Amino acid sequence: MEIDMMKEPDVMVYLMTGFLDSGKTQFLNFTLSQDYFQIDGKTLLILCEEGEEEYDEESLKKMNTVIEIIEDPEDFNADTLQMLNKKHQPGRVLVEYNPLWSVDKFYQTDMPRYWDLAQHIVTVDASTFQIYMNNMKSLFMEMIRNADLVIFNRCQDEHPLANFRRSVKVVNSRAEVVFENEEGEIDDIFQDEMPYDMNADIIDIEDIDYGIWYVDMMENPDRYKGKVVEFVAKVMKPRAFPSKVFLPGRTAMTCCADDTSFLGYVCRSPYAPKLKPGDWVKVRAKVSFKNLSVYRGEGPVLDAENIEPAEPIEEMVYFN
Repeated sequence: MEIDMMKEPDVMVYLMTGFLDSGKTQFLNFTLSQDYFQIDGKTLLILCEEGEEEYDEESLKKMNTVIEIIEDPEDFNADTLQMLNKKHQPGRVLVEYNPLWSVDKFYQTDMPRYWDLAQHIVTVDASTFQIYMNNMKSLFMEMIRNADLVIFNRCQDEHPLANFRRSVKVVNSRAEVVFENEEGEIDDIFQDEMPYDMNADIIDIEDIDYGIWYVDMMENPDRYKGKVVEFVAKVMKPRAFPSKVFLPGRTAMTCCADDTSFLGYVCRSPYAPKLKPGDWVKVRAKVSFKNLSVYRGEGPVLDAENIEPAEPIEEMVYFN
């Protein structure tokens, strides 16, 4: 008797999140119409909220796409998804998800067998981003925490796009961040100067600029390789670190007062064994980049040239 080892093909699931009228429907309408996105099988489009822009059902039929609407968050569950899978037997699934239902709940929901999350995309209206950040920051952070792609649309010259990018990167460094205006994608917005002198023999990172430096060094390693930086930070000494390695960093508010992260880079120094967790120090160090498990890939390594005591910094790191 032969055993059939052939695995059924995966059903790719694309998750689309974003606040109301952030451009989710417009993005999906455009993507579904593109030749590169066509498949032989049926596409199941699950809608969890209604925005101002609607889908053209006739066009969807031509693209072999069916719509199912889930109006109640309690109905977004494993049983419902299993029922929809059995009803339509889709070759692909798109979910336009309501972030007010909690994106974490989506990730906790059991998918039908062979459904596989392929990409999580977040759309953001740049013109209202700051308003949402001021009033619904925790929901936004939840949306982007596991996102693969974050698209800021309706961008204008007066928007602080570099700050928007840092707001995403501090929570999810691996996310691709794209900015679009009326003419399409914007390519050169990050040619802006840093708030510190990149050509100085010692790059002095002011306390207020720590967050900008932290994100930029991870995003643009070539700018910093071989450079010497100086900054004030708090000492952290993870148990897994060797005795001559520590983590100087600062605490950042990523979501709310109860949701903070310690942002620091690996630092090597013969003086490290004398440091205590919680000490505040001024560090001058030369920057290199190495593959380390703590980064899950390549990340900055600081080789300290000088370490001296410093006054504590009470303020948290902010990014906008």
